[in-house]
Amino acid sequence: MSVCSIMKEVERKFLVKSEAYKREATSALAIQQGFLSTDPERTVRVRLQNGHGKITIKGISDEEGVSRFEWEHAIPGDEAKQLLELCKGALIAKTRYEVPSGKHVFEVDVFEGKNEGLVVAEVELEDPDESFEKPHWLGQEVTGDPKYYNAQLSINTYKQW
Repeated sequence: MSVCSIMKEVERKFLVKSEAYKREATSALAIQQGFLSTDPERTVRVRLQNGHGKITIKGISDEEGVSRFEWEHAIPGDEAKQLLELCKGALIAKTRYEVPSGKHVFEVDVFEGKNEGLVVAEVELEDPDESFEKPHWLGQEVTGDPKYYNAQLSINTYKQW
């Protein structure tokens, strides 16, 4: 189970203005996650999806909020469940839809519980300046706005805004 990756994450984040993405989605996955650390310089996330766990460490974002260091390691699902019990703030529950668009795949997260009503799409890129097709259902860009970071949503939930 020792699947590990070290990389620089490059992504752009957008609000979603309609549910049209659901017709184009190729998959939907229930995700539960929490944060052992929400420090913006070193967030530590625990995630459980399809009975499998992951632990992820992310560094501070660049000035534009587009890229940052990311390290991720697969862990057994039972260990992820135990670590979720130690997490700070609200646990985040969401359904993630994968939606192809051109040569990219958007991940559309539909939040539940204390973040219900929030729908955010992310696209991972190879380079911060890489171009990509913007689907018609994509709304306002929120890349770099800390309140949309999942770590912050565990502290200051959408329903508190």
